[in-house]
Amino acid sequence: MNFLSEKAKRLTPYVAGLQPQGGGWVKLNTNENPYPPAPGVFEVIRNADAEKLRLYPDGESGALKKAISAALNVNEDNVFCANSSDEVLALAFQAFFSGKDNVKTPDISYGFYPVWGEMYDVGLDFVPVGEDFSINISTYEGANGVIIANPNAPTSLALSLSDVEKVLNQNTNGIVVFDEAYIDFAQVQSAISLVPRYKNLLVVRTFSKSHSLAGLRVGYAIGDPALIDGLRRVRDAFNSYPLDMLAQLGAAAAISDTAYLQKTCAQVIATRDKTAAELRKLGFRVLPSQANFIFMHSENAAQLYEYLLQNKIIARHWKKISEYLRVSIGTESDMEVFVSCVKQFLNETQKKQA
Repeated sequence: MNFLSEKAKRLTPYVAGLQPQGGGWVKLNTNENPYPPAPGVFEVIRNADAEKLRLYPDGESGALKKAISAALNVNEDNVFCANSSDEVLALAFQAFFSGKDNVKTPDISYGFYPVWGEMYDVGLDFVPVGEDFSINISTYEGANGVIIANPNAPTSLALSLSDVEKVLNQNTNGIVVFDEAYIDFAQVQSAISLVPRYKNLLVVRTFSKSHSLAGLRVGYAIGDPALIDGLRRVRDAFNSYPLDMLAQLGAAAAISDTAYLQKTCAQVIATRDKTAAELRKLGFRVLPSQANFIFMHSENAAQLYEYLLQNKIIARHWKKISEYLRVSIGTESDMEVFVSCVKQFLNETQKKQA
């Protein structure tokens, strides 16, 4: 007997990246940071009072909100914390988009958006990206809501702050969400500076990428206090204590160490640009990345993906965009192994065709 609700039966769940078991893998498929978290993260977790784990954590993540406020120069009542940016985004779909139609989002973007659209009865309008995967902001006018990943995933392209502001001015009757999971690796400015001027702007961020805390699952939003209250209202309808004590401590330590953030992001960016240049020399088209991954074209992308997998290197490949691979940026040595394997693939392919 099938006990699923009709809605659950209709859902097409998000498919997460492969998580390999055992050692020896070069894991370049889920955009994790190849470097460890800031030293202060280890210190606060190591010295945490484990006896307090018997108590519920601070439901408002007060200390973390204070640290985010100080680091980003925003007011504490502009900050909302949750268990990963995925949870923040899911709450935003429920609070601001549920039951509405004409909510615009790119047709090639983060794979969770259509899942939440189904889950929360949102009439998503999937706006086609250009042939070069760019987002044409003129096609986002007059929506009941907008959600855009900036930089976009999996394409790695980003909108300028002026384009972000144009989207806001074109959509004064709906909430505009910018998902900035990868903004610390970009040369464009964050939309956070626009929050005081636009009451319909919600900026969503994560600690999983630039802060190397994917394992702690911490995300947050910056927006007008009325939007923050809307997120809180939905959150408290099912879980008033989303972030555990250790996650709050670790994230607060991470965002407070701006020097370490800048250092590791610079390392990732340098390796990203070097890898992209090497791939272009080999004849691949690589989009100009503003993230901690690259999006590369290959007519044999599916075969290249399988070849990499056979050599214990994991990238990301989708049937919808079958001639492209998304490759996370690992350490310098990780990417040297990756490029070397790509060269082997090209050599073996040429031999077979000879």
